[in-house]
Amino acid sequence: MKVLLINGSCHKNGCTFTALTEIETTLKSEGIEAEIIQIGSEAIKDCTACGKCRTLDNKCVFGDDDMVNEILAKAAKADGFVFGTPVYYAHPSGRILSLLNRLFYAGGKSFAYKPGAAVASARRAGTTASIDVLNKYFTICNMPVVSSQYWNMVHGNRAEEAKQDEEGMQTMRALGANMAWLLKCIEAGKAKGIVPSHREQRIMTNFIR
Repeated sequence: MKVLLINGSCHKNGCTFTALTEIETTLKSEGIEAEIIQIGSEAIKDCTACGKCRTLDNKCVFGDDDMVNEILAKAAKADGFVFGTPVYYAHPSGRILSLLNRLFYAGGKSFAYKPGAAVASARRAGTTASIDVLNKYFTICNMPVVSSQYWNMVHGNRAEEAKQDEEGMQTMRALGANMAWLLKCIEAGKAKGIVPSHREQRIMTNFIR
């Protein structure tokens, strides 16, 4: 079993990375493979809803930034996900939202029925609003949402400060343990033949005529 942890911060080793590292360590201690992916500071084009990805197999049509399709290829083989973001003006970073828009629009089937968790880091406020935004990607894609003993957040202006947030670090460890537990439950269910129930064909209602 493997979990992908996406660092939505431009800072490779900042507060968000520090939170994800704590989760990664816990997952590995539980026998779960984990990989942190840095989205870095290169430009990520936003989704234009062109719909051309519907003619492709789990790929975005844009070819000028490879990260989206590289993550989609890994997502297809992964069993769970953690998306981390810094807080910008009480909101997730625009970079991770552009990434998620394209990932879920072009490759939603790679995420469906797999556990997801959102993590936010901030100097002070805006974390719960940011987590709420990220959770909506999971809840539109049939994904179980992994929680912790408190909201999934850490506080600090620098990585060293985030490490001093003892409650935040403990919350990350609890989140990692809960993710591992849920993945093992899903694996045990599969072994007993318990799989997601048959889905009806999707109905999309539009009252505007």
